[in-house]
Amino acid sequence: MKTAKWLITYAAFGAAVAFLLYACEETPTEEPAWEPLRFLGLWGSEGIGDGEFLAPTGVAVAPDGTVYVADFSRHDIQYFTAQGSFLGRWGEYGDDDGEFQHPWGLAVASDGTVYVADSHNHRVQYFTADGSFLGKWGKAGGGDGQFDTPTGIAVAPNGNVYVVEAGETGRVQYFTSTGSFFAKWTGPEGGGKLVGATYLAFAPGGSVVYVADAGNDRIQFFTAAGVPLGRWGAAGPGPGEFQRPTGVAAEPGGRVYVTDTANDRVQVFSPKGDFLGKWGSRGTNDRQFYGPGGIAAARDGTIYVVDRGNDRVVYYR
Repeated sequence: MKTAKWLITYAAFGAAVAFLLYACEETPTEEPAWEPLRFLGLWGSEGIGDGEFLAPTGVAVAPDGTVYVADFSRHDIQYFTAQGSFLGRWGEYGDDDGEFQHPWGLAVASDGTVYVADSHNHRVQYFTADGSFLGKWGKAGGGDGQFDTPTGIAVAPNGNVYVVEAGETGRVQYFTSTGSFFAKWTGPEGGGKLVGATYLAFAPGGSVVYVADAGNDRIQFFTAAGVPLGRWGAAGPGPGEFQRPTGVAAEPGGRVYVTDTANDRVQVFSPKGDFLGKWGSRGTNDRQFYGPGGIAAARDGTIYVVDRGNDRVVYYR
């Protein structure tokens, strides 16, 4: 029987300026009615061979279309063409440079640098496009530049690296491209704190950050400086409701895609969180999932979904 694979301010002036810039330049706008995406293909199966997976988690698409997948239980990164042809892999279990203990999220910068949230080593590592080790930062802890189970990671258009933690710190930190600490935030007071957050993603343009606040069954969004802008979602199986939303991605048109993990589906929203559509149920056909995790949008609008329980990647456009 197949084993189920689950997870085991800036200063006030700066924040005000960031908010004004957001409000004036990149206020989310409503999108036309969403049209269901067409299934394009899938790849992967359970195993330890090339192109096989053991509980894949994160997925990211490079500017050239290369698709990177982090495997939680194989402790490695594999990369593929846009259609899923295997290109290479790196990593194994450990805490040395280039080794991982349950890599979770990953992101690719505009220059092809690959950043990985090495969750159980409580650090970020970064690599060339083909996996040569470049550097790392972080250790276990609650201080600036330390991590309590880093999970999601995203690179802003200006090269800054944002990391969200699923542990008790419940925060987002951001850094220069080589790991120098900039700032952090934990969500607004009065019920807005992040709990068990998993992934995060930038809207087109980079002024808005969406965070999958999985422990609260909702999505929150902020300016790039951490000023709260809004949130949506509640626990449940209905449209716009979630049970452990894990992955979040914004496609070039601005629509936001969320993997609603325990509901075995993907939901689609306007930039402000208005429900547009959904697909998925428990199963193995090309529009079904078993605990979908990471999700990523390519420049051409292709959506890649890590179907974790089925050990595969499925893609649509």
